[in-house]
Amino acid sequence: MLTSFMLQLFLYFPEDKTEYIPAGITFAIFFIAAIFVFRYIIKISKRESQKAKELEEQLKRDKVIED
Repeated sequence: MLTSFMLQLFLYFPEDKTEYIPAGITFAIFFIAAIFVFRYIIKISKRESQKAKELEEQLKRDKVIED
């Protein structure tokens, strides 16, 4: 009972729907930034993976490690 009352305190649906515009713009900006950061992390991860494979191949050629 107390929990539902506490949750109702934070619910606010404005009559004037233009109040949603700043929140929508902020959400869009952060969403687009999150997509770019995610793709950047994937790009760096692929590059690091390629470096690790090259190092592994070099160590195999130099007989430092075995298969």
